Amino acid sequence: MLALRLARGAHPLVQFRRLLVTAASAGTGFLLLCTLGYAMAHPGAPAGSVLRLTWCLAPAAATVYFAVAVARTDPGTRPRPGLSAIGLGPARLMAYSAVTTALSCGLGSLLALLLFLHLRGDLTGMPFDGAASGLLAAGRPLPLPGILTLLALVPLAASLASAVVLRPRPGSGPYGGGRSGEPEQTEGTRPGEAGDALGDQGHYPSPGHPDAVRSAQHPAPPLPTPGGLPWGVALLAAGLAIETYGSRSGPAPGLALPGGLTGGPAAVLAGWLLTAVGLALAGPGITHLCGWLLQAVRPGALRLLAGRGLQEEGRRVGRPLGVMCAVASGAYALATLYAGVRPSFGPLTTLGGVLVVGCAAATLATSAVEARQARAATTAALLRLGAAPRALRSAAALRVGALAAVFGPLTWGVAELAAIPLTG
Repeated sequence: MLALRLARGAHPLVQFRRLLVTAASAGTGFLLLCTLGYAMAHPGAPAGSVLRLTWCLAPAAATVYFAVAVARTDPGTRPRPGLSAIGLGPARLMAYSAVTTALSCGLGSLLALLLFLHLRGDLTGMPFDGAASGLLAAGRPLPLPGILTLLALVPLAASLASAVVLRPRPGSGPYGGGRSGEPEQTEGTRPGEAGDALGDQGHYPSPGHPDAVRSAQHPAPPLPTPGGLPWGVALLAAGLAIETYGSRSGPAPGLALPGGLTGGPAAVLAGWLLTAVGLALAGPGITHLCGWLLQAVRPGALRLLAGRGLQEEGRRVGRPLGVMCAVASGAYALATLYAGVRPSFGPLTTLGGVLVVGCAAATLATSAVEARQARAATTAALLRLGAAPRALRSAAALRVGALAAVFGPLTWGVAELAAIPLTG
């Protein structure tokens, strides 16, 4: 009941993000049910059914990733002293966040089931009832265990992933910002410290002031570099090498793709998968590197502020950026493959592509919101110290420009290299 009350009393923007999770879960559940319908309509072709089920893993993974990002940014389930005082500590709130995620995804699975039954013709009285009866094996009884198993995959995976990501860290305080993967203080200046270091009136102390001497003797420590960059680069290079080798290895048996997509060697698809994983792993390190480059050569206050912010947000924003680059490079390679040809994609293939691209973009936007929430205390401290709002907006624009200047050419280069084996 508490999870329902927290969900009901959330901000409208939070409710909108949960509705997006429900929509993504409904789309993924409908794809899984359509795979079941294909298997029932073609009992003599189990290989095609397994292949279609395998291709549903990409939308399912994108949906779970998006659901976890929404759970991370949910302000209603963040540990707070008031809730801890009545026994609702980080562990209990983590459980409620997992339950809320399961409820959002479960509602989407229920909507997918209703749409599936409606298109089969089992539910009548509405437009388009029975419109896909031939595709969804309308004349055959539905196996209830199979339906429940398929519809429970996304809610269970999303809730478990949310619980793992949001679990309290060992050693965090009773009110801790103690969620795993979320630092207790990721900002360069903790709330309250800026005012103490700059005096009670919020002005800069004189050079001989004890606070100024203490601040000069204890500068902000350098932020640690994310450790996934070498592994990401290695996987990226290995994926491109496997793609090239698979396309030039002679007449290898092709892998037939569902939904009107052109088939190709399995090695090419495995290489693209490694390339996508490599981009996701390298994203935090590349974002941290962007922040370092902004502060490299005689930086001013604006570049220092923007660069430090990028370094702090490397782990939070870098991975969704890497995933978005992988999705964009795959879409570019697909567009290059079908250049000058009018492809006949099926509706289910289009739905799967929309789910993957939409979830990747929504996850990136949600992570940007989370980064803005994490910077709220520092932004408020800078405004109290007299920083101009225009300067803060300029720093934000500089961060976005630096990321676009690095990730844009990187995505284009990886997409060109990935498209060469497909068109050669």
